[in-house]
Amino acid sequence: MTLPEVRDRFSPNQAQRAERAGIDMLVLHYTGMRTAGEAIERMCDPEARVSAHFVIEENGTIWRLVPETLQAFHAGRSSWAGSSNLNEVSIGIEIVNPGHEWGYRPFAEEQMAAVERLSSALLSRFPIPPDRVVGHSDIAPDRKSDPGELFDWPRLARAGIGTWPEPASGLAHRRGRGVGVVERAGALSDLAAIGYPVTAAAETAVVTAFQRRFRPERWDGRLDAETASRLAEVRAAYDRARRL
Repeated sequence: MTLPEVRDRFSPNQAQRAERAGIDMLVLHYTGMRTAGEAIERMCDPEARVSAHFVIEENGTIWRLVPETLQAFHAGRSSWAGSSNLNEVSIGIEIVNPGHEWGYRPFAEEQMAAVERLSSALLSRFPIPPDRVVGHSDIAPDRKSDPGELFDWPRLARAGIGTWPEPASGLAHRRGRGVGVVERAGALSDLAAIGYPVTAAAETAVVTAFQRRFRPERWDGRLDAETASRLAEVRAAYDRARRL
């Protein structure tokens, strides 16, 4: 599949990938700035030392700032499934949205359609498995909250981009599990098995990141029964995807 129409804008914030580094990860972000113009200018400012391969405006316009074969500076300090240095193996897409600081809002239909088209094209060109399509908050939960709880992950999964198991309706309540009886060690094991960088210092941040993506109705960082049940569902889905 060829890439959709893109506009090229050179960013000096790029580097060669490591010789043996293969591209096997797609990271989705929001820009978290007031306008698309501000975001693109910053990612093209050599003093900022940040960039992404692509930027998608709210009207669906796609900009390419860094060629996919090169490394863009989008992931920062991050980890997934025990691996770090994720810039070397990933493609980063910045999706224009003011973010939680400047007035977070739903992503426009034209924008989501462009995200879907671009992501599908990239997955057809690079061996990126579903469990390595991630949000910035998944790989850097102690620092980032994007693309956030309003991002339509289920839509992408229906298009074959990433993983989204449908929640079992009322599962936690049917099991009668209250907050106090969640088996914490097992839940943290599920988080780590999915890929999240679980540490004692960042436990609440990691749970929040998981909730933003897989239980966006409430992302309070509490390891309650509903979150634990959802964790088990998602871990099972990731385990199945990795066996394929």
